[in-house]
Amino acid sequence: MSQSVLIVDDAAFMRMMIKDILEKNGYNVVGEAENGQVAVEKYKELEPDLVTMDITMPEMDGIQALKEIKEINGDAVVIMCSAMGQQAMVIDAIQAGAKDFIVKPFQADRVMEAVTKALG
Repeated sequence: MSQSVLIVDDAAFMRMMIKDILEKNGYNVVGEAENGQVAVEKYKELEPDLVTMDITMPEMDGIQALKEIKEINGDAVVIMCSAMGQQAMVIDAIQAGAKDFIVKPFQADRVMEAVTKALG
């Protein structure tokens, strides 16, 4: 069975890009969320193997959502997505339990490298 992924980003275009990369590589995208609040709800509902999480979003940012998901499941696998120049936030995310991070604009090989490594 292919591994399930929840994609979280406030930009529909970015979600579409990651979804395209993952599906071409055999992953099953089970859900999408446009902010951290929706992400936490969908995580509880879908229990995906992996979450790709944008850092900067309305309602609840990615770092807060990461912390809440880690409270639900300490073994949750989350990869953060950030724009250039968000190094400090990336460090916060890693300290909060993110497995890795990918920088926008996404490069398919880097996304797959992070996903493969995170899922071990």
